[in-house]
Amino acid sequence: MDIRRGMTAFVTGGSQGIGLGIARAFAREGLRLALADIDTDALARAARELAPLTEVECFELDVRDRAAFAAAADEAERRLGAVSILVNNAGVGVGALLTITEEVSYAVWDHVVGVNLDGVNNGVTTFLPRMLTRDAPGHIVNTASAAGLTVFPERSSGYTYHASKFAVVGLTEALRRGLRDEGRQIGAGVLVPGMVATGVGGNSLNTAPPDVIPAGARERMREAAAAGDAALAAYGRDVDAVGELVVDGIRADRLYILTDRLAADALTRRTRALLEAMPAERGPSDDALARAMSERRSRS
Repeated sequence: MDIRRGMTAFVTGGSQGIGLGIARAFAREGLRLALADIDTDALARAARELAPLTEVECFELDVRDRAAFAAAADEAERRLGAVSILVNNAGVGVGALLTITEEVSYAVWDHVVGVNLDGVNNGVTTFLPRMLTRDAPGHIVNTASAAGLTVFPERSSGYTYHASKFAVVGLTEALRRGLRDEGRQIGAGVLVPGMVATGVGGNSLNTAPPDVIPAGARERMREAAAAGDAALAAYGRDVDAVGELVVDGIRADRLYILTDRLAADALTRRTRALLEAMPAERGPSDDALARAMSERRSRS
């Protein structure tokens, strides 16, 4: 996609971390910014930082709230013009701080999947129809995670987190395929962060509803979050570099935007295990599917 000065971008989770890195990169490109986040103090800081570079509007938003998402979209487009670039970046990782016994909870599932997956779908469902109606170039970036590609042998990030991020990868792949099949001018890509210098652990803990935190576990979770965030700060990629990767990925219409090779070995092992689990011989269904796909390609 050709990124032009004066276009408008809407970024959820845009007040800090990866979202702020993306917002900074967009500001350097001359894009108008609509930043949405649940943290109003962080939004205010981001607005003060970015205001000298571009026009910025901020919206307090819980991405799980569909009506609030639509209202924020209406107001953003009223103030800044039609949104051409949507970045569904808001996310939480509290599942990684829980034991498996603690994680088996509807409250944890509803919170993690609600933000990480439903929040992405709410963004797509809010903005994509507007983009399609305008029939102009546009782009959607959904933030997943290396934990959306594989489960690392060293430790899990929590099954709710893995489930939500795997789903975001699949959602984006299918969305992109559907848009291409219809000849639309809208691209879609998935950002797959590995180790990035963010405070995701602490932020996830601080924004978690009370029923997500087991009795007596907060201090242990706080220590785990601090240790994880310290490792990210020491070894993770800078958020501004990630922002530039996103700009480059949009320009090149990349499906996958990866920040590092963190998942390479685990993903290779997973792919090999899947291939080895497949039947050795092709069956009638395999041949029928191959013929159907060949016929579909010849018609397109």
